[in-house]
Amino acid sequence: MEKSEFYRDARRDLTGPLDGVRVIDATTSWAGPMCACILADLGADVIKVEAHEGEVARRIPPALPGHAQQIGYAQATVNRNKRSLTLDLRRDAGREIFLKLAARADVIVQNFRPGTFDKWGVGYDHVRAVKPDIIYVSISGYGQFGPIHDRVAYDPLAQAMSGFISLNGSPDGPPMKAPTWLCDDLGGLHGAIGALAALRHRDRTGEGQHVDVAMLDAMLFQSNGNLTLGAMGVDLKRWGNEIPFSVPTNIYQCRDGQVMAGVLLDTHWKVLARMTGRDDLAHHDDYATIPGRMKNRDECNAMFAKWCAARTVDEAVEECAREAIPCAKVRTYAEAARCPHTLERDMLQEVAQEDGKLAPITGPAAKFSRTPTRIRSGAPALGAHTDDVLAELGIDAGARKRLRDDGVI
Repeated sequence: MEKSEFYRDARRDLTGPLDGVRVIDATTSWAGPMCACILADLGADVIKVEAHEGEVARRIPPALPGHAQQIGYAQATVNRNKRSLTLDLRRDAGREIFLKLAARADVIVQNFRPGTFDKWGVGYDHVRAVKPDIIYVSISGYGQFGPIHDRVAYDPLAQAMSGFISLNGSPDGPPMKAPTWLCDDLGGLHGAIGALAALRHRDRTGEGQHVDVAMLDAMLFQSNGNLTLGAMGVDLKRWGNEIPFSVPTNIYQCRDGQVMAGVLLDTHWKVLARMTGRDDLAHHDDYATIPGRMKNRDECNAMFAKWCAARTVDEAVEECAREAIPCAKVRTYAEAARCPHTLERDMLQEVAQEDGKLAPITGPAAKFSRTPTRIRSGAPALGAHTDDVLAELGIDAGARKRLRDDGVI
């Protein structure tokens, strides 16, 4: 299918499938901003509420290169498609403005330590008093209840507590965290899914609700069943780049680089045996089935490794593609950014930043044929939309000046 064919029925008059939904994003760092970013990418009007110093993502290095002012890559990535309002939620006047915003909103997203927003007077009960059908999404390390719910938590801690780190890394090396903020990303993703499900319920019943997402829970849910196996006493080991039941599968060295390749099915094995000149093993009892290959893992790996070593990466990938054998080049992110497929899928979009210069920002993952999504605007300068948002609430210029003079906005 051509790209133009996929989008042949696209509407251009909407921001996306969530056009008309308003979200108040009172978050910081990554998990909460990611949740609101997904909703913003889907077309929601997201108002980012930030303290006067701005949220943490603005200060996470490195900065985007080539820009005259500090624009953090995290800020540019996760706060696009949003409007920025500065507001001191610890002040009475700030709390009153927040509740006025909430009364006009569909979804609130916050990821502060459990109890913080209740203390400030903007918790779920405070908000639903002014907007009974509000969807209030709270994202935290360990959730809103449970024995350790109020502990400080960050992504690597949730990775560690989930069991993930114990299985990550090479078999003969130490446990290792993921190179990305995996718990934050999954927490944000489940927060967005929870918000959408709660909106669907509200549309049917008129009922709002509190959505509680713990990064630890998200990581445990995405453990591919390892939590169940652990609960049942199954010994889980670290496999590095191999897969326990998929043999041979590994990273293999070619003449000019590396590929990730493997045999997932018994039918794949028969093809690989022919490709590597070992037709005699295609139907051999010790190799033709998964259990047999698991017992002969080293021999299978050596056979595939020898085949790869005689070829360039491109040769190995192309030959495997012709034979429907899973194989891909091990690329850097810089290489992935230059890939024509990445660009055709709009996974990099040139977006104007707050200084007017363009930067290639990672695009939304889900594609919608009828209501296409896109990066409509870059991450805003701190407080760029404060006057606009407050004017929408009926707060005039004189009142806004007094709020500024008092340090509320």
